[in-house]
Amino acid sequence: MNIKNILNVVLIFVLGLGMAGCSDSDGDGGGKTDAPVAAMMPLRSNPMGVYAHYMPWFETDKTNLDAGKWGWHWTMNASLNPAVGEIASHYHPLTGAYASGDATVLDYQCLLMKYSGLEGVMVDWYGYNADNTTARHTSNTEALFKAIKKAGLKMAIVYEDNTLNVASDPVGQARADMKYLATHFFGSDSYAKIDGKPLLLVFGPQGLNSPKEWYRTFQVLSVKPALVVLNGHASKANGGGYENAVGEYLWVNAAPDAWYVNAKQQFQTVIGGAMPGFKDYYKLGGAGEGYTSYDDEDGALFDRQLAAAKNAGLQWLQVSTWNDYGEGTIIEPTLEFGYRYLTKLQGFTGVTYGETELKTIYRWYQLKVKFAADASKTKVLDQCYGYLNALQPDKAVELMNGIE
Repeated sequence: MNIKNILNVVLIFVLGLGMAGCSDSDGDGGGKTDAPVAAMMPLRSNPMGVYAHYMPWFETDKTNLDAGKWGWHWTMNASLNPAVGEIASHYHPLTGAYASGDATVLDYQCLLMKYSGLEGVMVDWYGYNADNTTARHTSNTEALFKAIKKAGLKMAIVYEDNTLNVASDPVGQARADMKYLATHFFGSDSYAKIDGKPLLLVFGPQGLNSPKEWYRTFQVLSVKPALVVLNGHASKANGGGYENAVGEYLWVNAAPDAWYVNAKQQFQTVIGGAMPGFKDYYKLGGAGEGYTSYDDEDGALFDRQLAAAKNAGLQWLQVSTWNDYGEGTIIEPTLEFGYRYLTKLQGFTGVTYGETELKTIYRWYQLKVKFAADASKTKVLDQCYGYLNALQPDKAVELMNGIE
């Protein structure tokens, strides 16, 4: 992680990334710029690299490969109709139930992340061939990465290697997954790195359970990733002469202070965890008995989680999560708690923005949906995105005022 890049305004040129409406043809093959074409990242007084764990697994009845049915993660096994606000969660997104591959949703989410001081996302990933009737996991992650790059954010993969348990050749499948990651993500400047190596988290290991298997998996890569495993799982990646993992990350721990002390003594890299609460819907959704709940305490739990990471002097923090509605660990805006967790992040990361800018971004999203069939207004709203992306929200508001 480059601290200098965090503390300074970063210009990331995104010409050619589909910012429709940022230029008009002047008839001679040239272009006249109407809105900024460069993403800017805000100054943050806190140098910690703060990321949000992101779930790319939501589908609507229009996008699901199981045609006409809402995706499992909106309904679980219950008889629910997300079209009228019934979802398998105790919480409901301001946007309503959405498709994870929707470009407008992704731009909205990435802008919220940026104005909250997040550096990017750590995305739950099920392998390179994981488009199925549960979700278009692979395609949605590619769409997310496109939005991440456009916004000037960064992404890292959290590998769900438990999928390898059903593979006839787990190491062979893992190698294929690594080749895909190297081709599509690892080499990009928008992919998170540690000391020049792509950061790769694994939710376990649960599928590759020996250090030798991880060693064999990484042999197909020219640059070995910086592997960070789930807390308590380092022995499945390191040992017997093999050192594959550089550290561990924390997941769902209401009192993490002691773990941070021990982990920093053991590992080169420690990624902290911060949750807003935990209240799953599994039992109500007919999907098992569920897990231990942690009350959000009206935001006090999240405050303590952030403070623990800061007091531990961590360089990395993963907020769990941006949007796991099934487990009730969401920080993106919802009907139940509004912008609570994003404004807390703004204070923690030290950006100069507040709820006003977050509401402006939501207003932009609403207008994009409302005028999706109006080409001229869509063009103006694409210009608004350009201003928001360049940290010029006042200019975006001025344009939006002109089309309502």
